[in-house]
Amino acid sequence: MLCRTLREVSAALKQGQITPTELCRKCLSLIKKTKFLNAYITVSEEVALKQAEESEERYKKGQPLGDLDGIPIAVKDNFSTTGIETTCASNMLKGYVPPYNATVVQKLLDQGVLLMGKTNLDEFAMGSGSTDGVFGPVKNPWSFSRQYRERRKQKSRGEDEDSDWLITGGSSGGSAAAVAAFTCFAALGSDTGGSTRNPAAHCGLLGFKPSYGLVSRHGLIPLVNSMDVPGILTRCVDDTAIVLGILAGHDPKDSTTVQNPVKLFMLPSLTDVSKLCIGIPKEYLVPELSSEVQSLWSKAADLFESEGAKVIEVSLPHTCYSIVCYHVLCTSEVASNMARFDGLEYGHRCNIDVSTEAMYAATRREGFNDVVRGRILSGNFFLLKENYENYFIRAQKVRRLIANDFANVFNSGVDVLLTPTTLSDAVPYLEFVKEDNRTRSAQGDIFTQAVNMAGLPAVSVPVALSSQGLPIGLQFIGRAFCDQQLLTIAKWFEKQVQFPVIQLQELMNDCSSVLKNETLPSVSLKQ
Repeated sequence: MLCRTLREVSAALKQGQITPTELCRKCLSLIKKTKFLNAYITVSEEVALKQAEESEERYKKGQPLGDLDGIPIAVKDNFSTTGIETTCASNMLKGYVPPYNATVVQKLLDQGVLLMGKTNLDEFAMGSGSTDGVFGPVKNPWSFSRQYRERRKQKSRGEDEDSDWLITGGSSGGSAAAVAAFTCFAALGSDTGGSTRNPAAHCGLLGFKPSYGLVSRHGLIPLVNSMDVPGILTRCVDDTAIVLGILAGHDPKDSTTVQNPVKLFMLPSLTDVSKLCIGIPKEYLVPELSSEVQSLWSKAADLFESEGAKVIEVSLPHTCYSIVCYHVLCTSEVASNMARFDGLEYGHRCNIDVSTEAMYAATRREGFNDVVRGRILSGNFFLLKENYENYFIRAQKVRRLIANDFANVFNSGVDVLLTPTTLSDAVPYLEFVKEDNRTRSAQGDIFTQAVNMAGLPAVSVPVALSSQGLPIGLQFIGRAFCDQQLLTIAKWFEKQVQFPVIQLQELMNDCSSVLKNETLPSVSLKQ
């Protein structure tokens, strides 16, 4: 049951094959079994069981609130949740319990979902590995999959398997691990420069970043206001569309959301792609790109071409400046946003009472880790009066040029862009932490951050397993507010590639029979 799609489990609940309470208990049991993954910071067991009881009553009366009534979901721990601690994986917010729900959380609760808990992340979502939070790193469920373990045994002799676990990607790694390990059916992440798409690619999931303004940011603790969007992590495109249909739309509490009413996101089954034009940005073919990802990217383009689509090489000429531009704008907004954490109103406060200034300094030193403090320092440097024009204003102008690059390509008749999501498959934790956070983030965000600066929708779709037995994802980028078209194309592609199900027999009694049977071919692109 835990391996089914949202639509399938919703049908099972309506038909009485399982009750919300039974489903909730199965997920809670699995959360306990997979505690070593460190996917959750807070498990809201009592809340979820109470919500399940209420959902059960509605089903008995034949009055479910919607397709998601009684379905377990998880939420990244940078979304405010009434009565449930919201920490951003930082000492600064340990013990902070918000008095209100983020709009996206409230919209899900209004549909009767079961909130299983708050998921782990990099501190204040600053990172691309989910390794830098105060609660420790998140382990990728694929580290313990049969596909990876069997191939590792063939290659390694006598190495300690348990110390060689893989990162999930970040910063929404907890949400990705929670969905990949079947502890919930969907999860909310946030995406500022790729924080939903990156872990989705490493964990074999769908990671969707909506158009900026389509989904409310109210209650999402801000990192970069002009780029942050709530992201959605699921196991298939249809599930993403169901969740997006609930979350999308105007919110009076977020002035950046669209004013127009949003229709439900029902995805048509695309059978003919011959009228589509797929753009392949030549600037995304970088030297650091692994040969396996490059090969799958090329085969994906060939797949569209073989089905009659027009596939053309396109140019996004300002791509080479995007990561530097993103760094300047990101750290500048971070410095501004982090100013609110002063030890006076909420969150951590140190014991020093020599002076207000000393209290501020000690509070922020104790509350923030090195990564956050480093970004604040960078941002404040760029915002100094003597540097403002040369850095911040210039970066804003480059951002406009990057957005124009995308607009020019889409105006030329291209429907979607096809790119890699990450440079390679997931790397072992011990290898990942050899580099500093800033270098790792620059590498991890290379294909994803430009989309945030342009406000476009993008989705990472799992394509195939690497030679190591690990997921590789490719990214589709769409026109602004053409999220439905983007997901429709992603759904067609998903159907073609038939990504295999993760095999976690040792962890999961509930799914073992399903997983043994569901060894799908490892993708048409690998043939």
